[in-house]
Formats: sequence, C-alpha cells, structure tokens
Amino acid sequence: MSICHIICAGEEGGLPFSPADDDYVIAADGGLAYAERYGIRTDAVIGDFDSLGYSPEHGNVLTLPVRKNDTDTLAAVRYGLDKGYRRFRLYCALGGRSSHTVANIQTLAYIALSGGRGEMISDREVFTVIRNSEIDFPAGMRGEISVFSLTEESHGVRESGLEYPADGITVTSEFPIGVSNAFTGAPSSVGVEDGILLIIYENDRK
Repeated sequence: MSICHIICAGEEGGLPFSPADDDYVIAADGGLAYAERYGIRTDAVIGDFDSLGYSPEHGNVLTLPVRKNDTDTLAAVRYGLDKGYRRFRLYCALGGRSSHTVANIQTLAYIALSGGRGEMISDREVFTVIRNSEIDFPAGMRGEISVFSLTEESHGVRESGLEYPADGITVTSEFPIGVSNAFTGAPSSVGVEDGILLIIYENDRK
C-alpha cells in the first residue's frame, strides 16, 4: 500500500528514509529543512512557515495562514487523505514543545477515525493509533510495547504473543495498565473491539 510520508518540524528523528515511487512526501513547514538536508524529494510543502522562517520556492506550495485551526501537520494529513492515501508516516514529530507532541498524537487518532493508519516515527520509538481494529507484529520483535486508551474506555482489548497477554479486557483512559509490556520474539498482535488505542513500541531501526 502506498504511503504518505510527512516530515514535521520537531526534533530530528526517523530520518533518512527512502520513499517508493508511488509514495507521496509532504514537508510540513520546517520539515522542509530536514528533507533538504537528507536529499529527500518532496511532492508538496505545506505550512504557515513560521518555523522555516521563509516562503519556500517549490513547485507545489500550500501556504497556510498563521491564525488557523489546523496545525501544519494536521493540514498535511488532510491533504494526503484528500489524495486518497490511508497509510501515513510522520517523522520529526516528537520532542520540542510537548504541546506539539500531544497534538501529533491526536493527529494519529484523526487518521484512525478517518479509516487510516498513521505512525509517528523517531529513532527510538514508534507511535501508532488503532480504532476498532488490530495490528500485527512479525516474529523477532524485541523491546517494550505499551498500550493506552485514548477513549474513556476501550473494550475487548487483546494482546497476544507478548510477555503479559490480555484477552478481551477493558482499558480505561485514567489507569495505565497497558504500560511496559514486552515483545517475546514470537508473532504478536494488539487489537480492540470498541475504542481507540495508542500503541508505543521500540523502533527496531535504532
């Protein structure tokens, strides 16, 4: 499945990467500087350019007003969704201002609610959000994995192939029962019947 890659303006992380020919790459504001540093081609540049500091010269620029409801990253996601993409990878989206990190987690939830799957990738971790669905992990995965409910309650949560399995439990937004589980090296999965889960696991690229 083709992927829409979005390079954000937070702390550097997850770069470089090599997009496939049919992937789409968006630089969100200051993310353009990261793209240029690593020679990553960009198909669009979107933002109000307060973090980049200048209006870029590019064949496809969408300039946003400074006073707006969407963050630059969410605007880039909406743009990708309008183009038909349902798989998203966000880079340089963690660190820096904590408020931006939380906003980007909410953006992952927006992708899930729009019928897609987004990943926020750093050098150390991957964040993803699922809604009423399941994510599978291949054999050989190592490190910690944590699961949190973004809805008040998430019902029918399943965790298989992990050190601490779960079968149909309810996870709530005020009790972090899903923190610090671990891969065992076996094929594993996390799923939820009714709810939205934030899943954080170690990046095996590090």
